[in-house]
Amino acid sequence: MKPAEIHAEIHIEVAPELALFVPHGRRAGVTPLAVDGVSTLGHVVESLGVPLTEVGALVVDGREVRVGHIPADGESVTVRPVDHPQQVPGAPLRFLLDVHLGTLARRLRLLGVDAAYESTDIGDPALATLSATDRRVMLSRDRGLLRRRELWAGAYVYSTQPDEQLREILTRFAPPLHPWTRCTACNGLLEPATKEQVADRLEGGTQRSYDVFAQCASCGRAYWKGAHHEQLEAIVREALRTR
Repeated sequence: MKPAEIHAEIHIEVAPELALFVPHGRRAGVTPLAVDGVSTLGHVVESLGVPLTEVGALVVDGREVRVGHIPADGESVTVRPVDHPQQVPGAPLRFLLDVHLGTLARRLRLLGVDAAYESTDIGDPALATLSATDRRVMLSRDRGLLRRRELWAGAYVYSTQPDEQLREILTRFAPPLHPWTRCTACNGLLEPATKEQVADRLEGGTQRSYDVFAQCASCGRAYWKGAHHEQLEAIVREALRTR
């Protein structure tokens, strides 16, 4: 009799939504896959290129199993995507974005979503540790980062376009939106301010033209409805409309 740990074979099907992670030859339909009888199903799925952050359920012969399941010879496995909206239990919904997602971070902050952002490349280990320490969902297009075990939670950002990236995150997580309440520069909370309080940060034309201001309680940055306000309003309207 052949030892299962050497000759076991399973049949695995990856949901179409996850096909971009899988090598082209394994993308379509049910694929036979050799397993060693020791590695967990989670490890097997990751070996195909699919980050576990993107897996909603693992179904073996019709029953849902955990990532620690050891696949046995002849089993049929279906890899499903995460449900939308995705529930993140155990902490307030907060995000951490890597150095490549600065525009997305600023747009989330514009909508009042707590979105920490590293503007310099501090490295995958430090980002993963920060995610775990602060209990933030790591948003990244770096598959290697999303595979790090120390992450508290994570999500792959599929698009490279900021408008689509924002729609992705709002659809996937449905975070509460509180537009105009966060500093887009540092993620701090905004508070009303008088013209006198922010006068040292205003140019003469701004002082003459505007009377309503806010300032960041963390970094002191001043805000008013300036030249770019209509563009920002459009982003906010679209986000609220698609909720």
